[in-house]
Amino acid sequence: MSNNSRTIKKQLRDSADVKGAMIDQCAEQIEKAAELIINSIRDGGKVMWCGNGGSAAQAQHLSTEIIGGLRKHDLPPQPSISLTTDSSLITAWVNDVDFKTLFSRQVEGLGKAGDVLVAISTSGDSENILEAAEKAGSMDISVVVLTGKGGGKLGGQGNVNIMIPSDDTQRIQEGHITAGHIFCELVEKAFESEE
Repeated sequence: MSNNSRTIKKQLRDSADVKGAMIDQCAEQIEKAAELIINSIRDGGKVMWCGNGGSAAQAQHLSTEIIGGLRKHDLPPQPSISLTTDSSLITAWVNDVDFKTLFSRQVEGLGKAGDVLVAISTSGDSENILEAAEKAGSMDISVVVLTGKGGGKLGGQGNVNIMIPSDDTQRIQEGHITAGHIFCELVEKAFESEE
């Protein structure tokens, strides 16, 4: 067996082990995240998403699943917005003000009581994600936290806390996208059944 083959098999086993641990450690929180989002949308709220780097890409990806449809594209769109996509605002705010308040500023301007913020941080220590979660809490906006093992400073700060049982950034990100796909599918199913 080549070194590459060993590496590939180890990575796949490690990923599978984390997903296996998620069954016991994250399933209940994933269901709670779906229920929070479903209830918010039913009451006229929306979902906002934020993250940095790979987590920013996941925020965009999962926001799209809510508004565009995960499995079905013929259902009415549900209100969802990624706070990582407005390049003019991002570059202006970071250049003129700071990076720390990039997402909290958008939460303040776009959010309202009853909305949901999904705050994604593999470390749980990203200052701009912490600021966004704090701003959301002060506005009666529910927070779903997606982070890694231990949660960092963000862990436990949400109404729902999905902490992937790993310290490896890659495994945490894989866990986040899996958890997100599951709760997005539950949201879709809830509104499909109402059609």
